Amino acid sequence: MLHFLSLTLLSLLHFSSSFTPLDNFLINCGSSSNSTVDNRVFVGDSSKPISVSVSAGKSISLTDSNPSPGSSNLYHTARVFTGASRYEFRIQQAGTHFVRFHFWPFNSRNHRLKSAKFGVSLNGYPILRNFTTKNAVIKEYILRVDDKKLEVLLSPEGGSVFGFVNAIEVFSAPGDLIPDYGPRLLSPSGSEEFYNLSSKILETVHRINVGGSILTPFNDTLWRTWINDEDFLVLKSAAKPALTTHTPNYQEGGATQEIAPDNVYMTAQQMNRDNVTSDSRFNISWKFEVGSHSARHLVRLHFCDIVSKSLNLLYFNVYINGLLAVRDLDLSVLTFHELASPYYMDFVVDSDNSGVTRISVGPSDLSPVSARNAILNGVEIMKLVNFVAQQSEDKKKNIWVLVGSIVVGFVVVCLIVLAVLVALKCKKKKPKPRPAESVGWTPLRVASSYSRMSEGTANPYLGVLRDNTRIAVKRGVPGSRQGLPEFQTEITVLSKIRHRHLVSLVGYCEEQSEMILVYEYMDKGPLKTHLYGSELPPLTWKQRLDICIGAARGLHYLHTGSAQGIIHRDIKSTNILLDENYVAKVADFGLSKSGPCLNETHVSTGVKGSFGYLDPEYFRRQQLTDKSDVYSFGVVLLEVLCARPAVDPLLAREQVNLAEWAMQWQQKGLLAKIIDPHLVGKIKPSSLKKFGETAEKCLAEYGVDRPTMGDVLWNLEYVLQLQETGTRRESHEDSDINTSELPSHSAVPLPHSSNIRTERSHGYASGDISTTQVFSQLMTNEGR
Repeated sequence: MLHFLSLTLLSLLHFSSSFTPLDNFLINCGSSSNSTVDNRVFVGDSSKPISVSVSAGKSISLTDSNPSPGSSNLYHTARVFTGASRYEFRIQQAGTHFVRFHFWPFNSRNHRLKSAKFGVSLNGYPILRNFTTKNAVIKEYILRVDDKKLEVLLSPEGGSVFGFVNAIEVFSAPGDLIPDYGPRLLSPSGSEEFYNLSSKILETVHRINVGGSILTPFNDTLWRTWINDEDFLVLKSAAKPALTTHTPNYQEGGATQEIAPDNVYMTAQQMNRDNVTSDSRFNISWKFEVGSHSARHLVRLHFCDIVSKSLNLLYFNVYINGLLAVRDLDLSVLTFHELASPYYMDFVVDSDNSGVTRISVGPSDLSPVSARNAILNGVEIMKLVNFVAQQSEDKKKNIWVLVGSIVVGFVVVCLIVLAVLVALKCKKKKPKPRPAESVGWTPLRVASSYSRMSEGTANPYLGVLRDNTRIAVKRGVPGSRQGLPEFQTEITVLSKIRHRHLVSLVGYCEEQSEMILVYEYMDKGPLKTHLYGSELPPLTWKQRLDICIGAARGLHYLHTGSAQGIIHRDIKSTNILLDENYVAKVADFGLSKSGPCLNETHVSTGVKGSFGYLDPEYFRRQQLTDKSDVYSFGVVLLEVLCARPAVDPLLAREQVNLAEWAMQWQQKGLLAKIIDPHLVGKIKPSSLKKFGETAEKCLAEYGVDRPTMGDVLWNLEYVLQLQETGTRRESHEDSDINTSELPSHSAVPLPHSSNIRTERSHGYASGDISTTQVFSQLMTNEGR
């Protein structure tokens, strides 16, 4: 009780009136005086003047001669209409609006309000039909109003001679309250995005403060009521309330105080593990009556991780009506790596014959046994009132659409046939272009060739356009279809994305048996040639960090810049290119794959990649995730630090694999002994320590234990900060950093590698190591 009292006090302190609706109509129906409720003034519709146009028709004002003790003044009067009556509201701001109707059927000598039956429509669309109530009820609707007026029509129905209403609210809602894009439509066959949600009329069915107490309109910036979830729990012993007295950590892009008030995010239900074994698995489930058996509902779930002690510990699954809505939900990723940060998710579901919506949360397989948990902070369920009707209306239009389509289709077919005949006739007159030319392309002056790619499927050249712009041209073997899937994948990926740290595609050609890709020119070539195998001057530690940070930014964008994200699958030092200013850009997207869908954890696919960089978990399970790129990037970090190949079969057995060898030194705390001799004495111990820890996390055995590329980027920027300033971040920003300095070590001379070859200074060639028969069992026809 004390906890809930403290939350109530906090809600008073943090209650914000930051949102002020431009349209704000509060009507006390049937009254000639104003009534104040929760610091809001309801104006009597019988008073003069009034800002709302009232066309009462056949109606009277009714007053409760014996009001219930403690009832609001708002419910002491009512507007009783015996014919159609209208309220017309002049809308100043088009957009989403709340509309609430208050019905309190009090007793009257001449009118028994509990027997009234009537209908209500908004701008001509019926939202209530043959409505009757014997108890006090508030009906809330959310809709988009694009006109300059909102008309509320009330009229008796079903043989009744009258209807009534006690109060009406119409006010603007925040523009982002109901998004057009983002909700997922769930069905037994999977999920897909649901569009144009704001065009639907939503009727609030349930609004639940999970794990918390009742919240009155006074504690909500949009004057909503939230009730406790206890009566909806299927098994109360499975849940355990969680609460905090700290205000939520709101983040841009997440939930706001208008989406739900502070108190919703400060309480939750979590798994009750007090009387079960540590490895027990169970769900927390709620069951909500939704009434209609054939309706579609919006289910909004509110989350705020107030139970975890650190990031990336809480993974759980979410189910709606037995369907998997979200697998392995990690709030740390969604809330920009902040604990106690509010977030919400929208789902559209169809109710089944039971008339019940069931919501469950349960632990994920990714959670450590000791940290298995699942939480839920709030639930809102809203009925899509006009969804079925919209379908019916569309069906009526389909006949005309079909007829029109047939006519238009016939005309189009005729035009196509005519165009083909004309084209064939013109083609006979035109001489065939020479095979070496591509119609519509700017001719290239091939100035010189880079060295060849190790894959053998394409040769990169340096080209110069007419405006003297230098470009990189990668040409496949003419007439050969080898590498065609990679060629098409690269076009698909690079045509959808653009980022400063991703190599840009200028154009492509797939004609006359040619496969040609044209990229922006990267003057300094691959990162690898600046680390080993060439006579180029060594990079400084700062240059290496800037390059790693740039590549990490490119990869982070690749993983998060689209709905599913893109997994590169072939991160290595030859696929990180440098421009004339040593700005790093990730290249070669031929093996890239789209990431998993919302309800999936991985992409099942054959193993492809490069020796020494391949994620061992991906190799074993053939399940690809973005954490596979993180592993490969960890190998690149060690290449940057140690200036040696990822795999060198001609070295001593324990030194063949760079990742395994370097991690042995890292775990001994002696990583400084194997760094590039050019860096000895030039790296601050604190910077080296953090760099080694970052690489070690990237190379974790299991993907779930690896950081995201966003985390890697954050850590690398910290490494650079330590190198440049020597100052450390606050303890809460990085708990892994120890204040003690690392001892300096002299570098162990790296053994000579026979496969290191000198290449041209600006070669695009990968210069990859030659694999020996030791690795022949890993080589497949599908591999790279």
